[in-house]
Amino acid sequence: MQSAAGIVVILGTGGTIAGTAADPARHVGYQAAQLGVEALIAAVPPLQGQALETETVARMDSSDMDHATWALLAAASARHLARPEVQGIVITHGTDTLEETAYFLHRVLAPDKPLVLTAAMRPATALSADGPQNLCDAVAVARAPGACGVLAVLAGRVLAGSELRKVHGYRVQAFSTGDAGPLGVLEDGRLRTFRDWPRARAHPAGAHLPAPERWPVVDVVTSHAGATGRTIDGLVATGVQGIVVAGTGNGSVHAGLMAAAHRAQAAGVVVRRSSRCQLGGVVEAAEPAPGVLPSSGELTAVQARIELMLDLMGPPP
Repeated sequence: MQSAAGIVVILGTGGTIAGTAADPARHVGYQAAQLGVEALIAAVPPLQGQALETETVARMDSSDMDHATWALLAAASARHLARPEVQGIVITHGTDTLEETAYFLHRVLAPDKPLVLTAAMRPATALSADGPQNLCDAVAVARAPGACGVLAVLAGRVLAGSELRKVHGYRVQAFSTGDAGPLGVLEDGRLRTFRDWPRARAHPAGAHLPAPERWPVVDVVTSHAGATGRTIDGLVATGVQGIVVAGTGNGSVHAGLMAAAHRAQAAGVVVRRSSRCQLGGVVEAAEPAPGVLPSSGELTAVQARIELMLDLMGPPP
């Protein structure tokens, strides 16, 4: 049972929210992951005196996110979520791979308490840093009565982690959840919700994740004008176990890539199809044409990669 005065655990992984720059007027050219979680909290006056715990899981630029860190995050999150005195968890993260981490945690944990990811598009030293407000809002959502699931709180909006995608490389409002829209918004510290909190069943593989070095190798290949099958053939030669083809539009795949994808399937590699568009996914035909690659539906290419990787891990023994 969640308590109104419960503990919120803040897990730090680095990112821009913990980044610093020599010139506070600059929003690029900074060094990510320079500040510890305690320094981030100290910059947010409303968090002072709250029941918070901190743990540093990693200090990295999220463009370098890896499976080992995902495994550590999942284990740390599960450990704290199991504590009855913990009301929720906040993870500070970089924006580059935020959508991937959010989907991974959604699929392996499916928590019944709030697990809130937050980040920043500007370093902590910026004149108009967005990290402090995002962190304050994330803690507020972690304390919201009834909140649950993997969430992201950015630029005053509450987004479902399973639907998250980064759609801009510079602006503060850089994230979207596509056609679904936000779960809610924060207005002067108060939460207003638009739809129910996300609830889901975890992927069976999430209960017993193998050591990260044993995770299946799954790569994403993008379809584009002039595409050939060389990339797919090369991946098969290196022993890849799964491939997601990020097709054009509604998941269309260049003929050169399609032929190579069929060769990969014949070699035992699992191939799935998504769209390189950030919004919309793939809408299946009522009767798919012969030879069409299996679709990943509404999942983005990077989400489809995670889903396929978990599928290839198989159910726990």
